[in-house]
Amino acid sequence: MIELEGVPELIDPVMVAAFEGWNDAGDAASAAVAHLDREWKGEVFAALDAEDYYDFQVNRPTVFLDGGVRKITWPTTRLSVVRIGDADGKGRKRDLVLVRGIEPSMRWRSFCNEILGFAHELGVEMLVVLGSLLGDTPHTRPVPVSGVTSDAELAGRLDLEESRYEGPTGIVGILQEACTHAGVPAVSLWAAVPHYVSQPPNPKASLALLNRLEDLLDVRIPLGELSEDARAWQLGVDQLAAEDSEVAEYVQSLEEARDTADLPEASGEAIAREFERYLRRRDPQAGPGVATEGGLTDSSFHRDPAAGRTRPPRPAPKEPREHRPGDDTGPQDAGADKGAADSDGAAPAGGADAADSGRPEDGPEDSGN
Repeated sequence: MIELEGVPELIDPVMVAAFEGWNDAGDAASAAVAHLDREWKGEVFAALDAEDYYDFQVNRPTVFLDGGVRKITWPTTRLSVVRIGDADGKGRKRDLVLVRGIEPSMRWRSFCNEILGFAHELGVEMLVVLGSLLGDTPHTRPVPVSGVTSDAELAGRLDLEESRYEGPTGIVGILQEACTHAGVPAVSLWAAVPHYVSQPPNPKASLALLNRLEDLLDVRIPLGELSEDARAWQLGVDQLAAEDSEVAEYVQSLEEARDTADLPEASGEAIAREFERYLRRRDPQAGPGVATEGGLTDSSFHRDPAAGRTRPPRPAPKEPREHRPGDDTGPQDAGADKGAADSDGAAPAGGADAADSGRPEDGPEDSGN
């Protein structure tokens, strides 16, 4: 029995979730939810019992000192509430329930049922799960973000893709399927992270997810320093790529494939749609932190990159693969043209080997059905 005595009645609540691990390339998804929690000062009201869902040899607890006293932090999943006083810039109020944790090691069905129990008790109208995957996408272009759902009616109403993926899945796919059976509208948003620079963090991908979440929920998200962090990240990768001719050549091939695939988007209808998005987000009092498509307004950056960034792995030169919209493949077959396919899943967000494991021909994929 779930009791929520300390949680006030919520206004039009939407649950937004992200899980570290297989579904979180570059930590982009979990960092996006952490940003929401930090900017809106979320209040934690519940945490799942770590003993029920985590293998501590896989996700180890950490020890820290608090005023000279040793304490332990256990891996778990926490739920918090953020109350938005002005969601759309016109005084409309709205509440979000944020779910942030680590992909569980066991008892996935019980885990999802517990999350849905909270959603039911809080009157959640929709669940949005954020994820990020490794793909053949250049870091110099806007981050591709796809929105997918298993609900045909929701797909038509919110201009989303219907998932047709079949294959290995992660907790994001399982949770979305559980929502479908429980009658809870569910959407997953996936950002594609360049496989040749998969090391976290990736603020540019986090920013792209938040941009798409803004459009989906019609809320204004304070970005803080995230836009500047995204610019610094791209500048750092630019410099690292310039030091290696093979990497630079490979990035150029991805750019050419991406630009060719994006040519149809230069239609009058697409331009009008982007202008409408700009008008919706426009705020006379907003500073340089206002969200823009892809997270960046141009490719000129002046901030120094963060020190100590790991050199990206050197990929073997290859011809970018051609992909067609509607292919029934996993998200990592999205390549340069979509970055995220008809899927709800992502490849493992690994370290040095993640670049190879994330390629379409090698890596596991994830889906929500």
